[in-house]
Amino acid sequence: MKTKSRKIKKLNAFSLAELVFVLGIIAILYMLVMPNQASTVAMAKSIEAKSMLNQVYSLERNYFFMYSKYSTSLDEIGFEQERLSTEGGQANYRIEIVEASSNTFMANAIAVNDFDGDGEINVWQIDHDKALKEVTKD
Repeated sequence: MKTKSRKIKKLNAFSLAELVFVLGIIAILYMLVMPNQASTVAMAKSIEAKSMLNQVYSLERNYFFMYSKYSTSLDEIGFEQERLSTEGGQANYRIEIVEASSNTFMANAIAVNDFDGDGEINVWQIDHDKALKEVTKD
């Protein structure tokens, strides 16, 4: 009687210890990179503030050429605030005109969220000279 020998095939695979080790390294690298990404996200969102303030500047200039004064009302100049992210929209900044007179105006873009969780709310400002500056960094 002849016996058949069964060959057991081994699959080439990683052991559980190797997988846990690799996942641990990935987790450590992820934790090192994520804090740096928060400032990048805040910088990207600030582009929205700059864009909206430049739009307010253009609308205020048009209003000035028509009426020889700047307006204190966003509605008067034709600026329509997008729905804020806190109200179910996508806008991250609330626009407001701080002051306006016959010769000057100043408008702010105030963040509705603390992007990097440091307790500071980002604020951008533009004036009649188109001087765009970050008043409060996030």
